[in-house]
Amino acid sequence: MGDQMGDGMSRVDRIGVVGGTGLYAMAGLEIQEERTIETPFGAPSDAYALGELDGVAVAFLPRHGRGHRLLPSELNYRANIYGFKSLGVSRLISVSAVGSLKEGLAPSCVVVPDQFYDRTRHRRDTFFGNGLVAHVSMADPTCPDLTATVARLLEQQAVAHQVGGPYVCMEGPQFSTRAESETYRSRGADIIGMTQLQEAKLAREAEICFVCLAMVTDYDCWKVDEEAVTVEQVMGTLHANAEAAQDLLGALIPAVAADRACDCSCQQALSSALVTDFSLVPKGTLAALGLLIRPYQE
Repeated sequence: MGDQMGDGMSRVDRIGVVGGTGLYAMAGLEIQEERTIETPFGAPSDAYALGELDGVAVAFLPRHGRGHRLLPSELNYRANIYGFKSLGVSRLISVSAVGSLKEGLAPSCVVVPDQFYDRTRHRRDTFFGNGLVAHVSMADPTCPDLTATVARLLEQQAVAHQVGGPYVCMEGPQFSTRAESETYRSRGADIIGMTQLQEAKLAREAEICFVCLAMVTDYDCWKVDEEAVTVEQVMGTLHANAEAAQDLLGALIPAVAADRACDCSCQQALSSALVTDFSLVPKGTLAALGLLIRPYQE
């Protein structure tokens, strides 16, 4: 392709968008190509839709595949993020449906979490291993610059929202028990979902700036005067949230592009994280991770 470099990295500086439950396409995106990518970690969830929105280059991927075919635990998070990296994505906006653990975060509210609590058990959430060790910092797991842009836009759009707060990432696919829900609340968590932590970790390892738009669909099961969360209840709110997410993305992507590159540490996350002497790393591992580590091999 004309926008590809010899090492597989795109020359185009694209903004990436992960579409969550109910968001399987992007309104306003003038699609120029649907690209299927094979990565060293297998196949992503679907083909990437590449195009422009108001003149801004965008790569869109439906997290669960079109038609919602993949459970949260079945997602190939590594392939999804690696694919974005190979397409030249340096900033990634991830849209996600979540349950609320706070009275004030009602369905249709948008939360921009800045912390995560891991309750997953069965997921591959690092590119490293197989002879190459790296330990990236996750003290602040989302990009402060992207978060500031999102916060400014949410204020301008007069959308009910909260910037900051902890997200509990549970394994699923079942929803929480009441005991679990109350435990997360007692620990100060604000929202609960099934996908965002792995994306945040892998985006950091790939040196991609990452922010989450968490769209509240329900009160989980802790709120005794509400019915416990069901798929039917969630889907009812999802349709309204999907329309709201489309409107937000339509305004947010040009705003992110106008802010140019982020002045943060996300895109140098590996500079002090790589531990292993490259001369000792198996050639296959070096080849698989070349896209990520090449700047540090010299």
